[in-house]
Amino acid sequence: MRQSLQLRMGQQLTMTPQLQQAIRLLQLSTLDLQQEIQEALDSNPLLEIEESDSDSDLDNDAQEKNGKDNSHDDANQEQDTYEVEAVSDYEMDSDAALSKDTVSEELAMDVTWDEYMSAAPAASSGPMPEDETVYQGETTETLHEYLMWQLELTPFSPTDHGIAVAIVEAIDDNGTLTLSTEDILESLNDGNTEEQIELDEVEAVLKRIQLFDPVGIGARSLQECLCIQLNQFDPAITPWLKETKMILNEHIDLLASRDYRTLMKKTKLKEAELKEIMTLIHTLNPKPAASIIREESEYVIPDVSVKKIKGRWVVELNPDCMPKIRVNDHYAAMSRSVKSSTDSQFIRSHLQEAKWFIKSLESRNETLMKVTNCIVQQQQAFFEHGPEAMRPMVLNDVAEMVEMHESTISRVTTQKYMHTPRGIFELKYFFSSHVSTENGGECSSTAIRALIKKLVAAENTAKPLSDSKIADILAEQGIKVARRTIAKYRESLAIPPSNQRKSLI
Repeated sequence: MRQSLQLRMGQQLTMTPQLQQAIRLLQLSTLDLQQEIQEALDSNPLLEIEESDSDSDLDNDAQEKNGKDNSHDDANQEQDTYEVEAVSDYEMDSDAALSKDTVSEELAMDVTWDEYMSAAPAASSGPMPEDETVYQGETTETLHEYLMWQLELTPFSPTDHGIAVAIVEAIDDNGTLTLSTEDILESLNDGNTEEQIELDEVEAVLKRIQLFDPVGIGARSLQECLCIQLNQFDPAITPWLKETKMILNEHIDLLASRDYRTLMKKTKLKEAELKEIMTLIHTLNPKPAASIIREESEYVIPDVSVKKIKGRWVVELNPDCMPKIRVNDHYAAMSRSVKSSTDSQFIRSHLQEAKWFIKSLESRNETLMKVTNCIVQQQQAFFEHGPEAMRPMVLNDVAEMVEMHESTISRVTTQKYMHTPRGIFELKYFFSSHVSTENGGECSSTAIRALIKKLVAAENTAKPLSDSKIADILAEQGIKVARRTIAKYRESLAIPPSNQRKSLI
């Protein structure tokens, strides 16, 4: 095989650093983009934040006001000096009629320490006025810390204190005891040769911890958690307490499956009596730890907003989502005046990077506005009537309308949010597959989910709608959907099946 040289002509797409930067900025979320802009401002001295006209006007007003205040203070100072001199002359004339002893005695009588203290504003120990509020920040205390705080306030013997610490450490974030009392006992007695702990001691300490706030914490099952809470009710003033305990202890499986017919047959209770019992059970808290553990709120900054102005839906960029940046003119002009070639090259390279960065941001905003306008134009029925009027739309539809690649549309709509009169939605929300209707049209899967949610919300809880019945109702409206599709959409909405939605109250 002989080697040879050949010439070939072809086309190849090469991604320049500018194009790579533009694509990277395009797919960033608002928070990530703000961080990227801040890093660019820190690393490139030729980039600066552009101050708005309102800020400069406020600064000028403040300077003018300070100047007026200073001149006013100078005038007051001159006037005060004149008054002090006049008073001094008057006092010098009147000092001849007064001796030093007379003056000292009058001062001692006129001003006393008690009168001075009574004239000062005293701190009130009474209740605060209703119009005054005290700011109380959100607690960041964990469930384990809250239980340990209560444990230290509870009088325990040294042995019981060690048992209580072991029990609290075995409680998870859901408030459930993850270890059995036998396992806790074994861990406590392992290596302890001085004093062996009995199982009854662990059970006794556990019962005390289960009465900590919130009541029912440290339960080993849902049944035990509810029964602990029921034991806190007064039997003399709580009707159906005995029957409620009996149902929780003996028929909780029927209660979980909502098989009320079999439950009434086994307990020999009437429907009205079972309703009273269910009302009492609904006052209990199956997840007591949820009142202690608070998840941190996640805030979303919308990239664009949609408003209806004079009958038209108008899209606007959120000006608060990113700062306006520009090239520092003073540093840019230094590239032509500096004598050192190294300094000149440094300024020119950073100037070029600054221009590329600003151009990439402008390109990102233009692309975002173009795609958002297309989405609003296609989904005007959603903004007018809600999710039930959502039209089916895929990424390729928008890509053809704005003459961009489908991957670009995917980058633009990922982690970008739109503020509308109906709430804040991710741009991905407006894309959905379609389901054919009987008249030859198409219906969005998002609209079908909205219809299912509406039907379930309006159903009779005593006779909830099955998936087949929901499919029949949609078929009457011209939307032909299989029962399995209804079940899939219902599960995506976290709606339980009909047998679990049945309720007597």
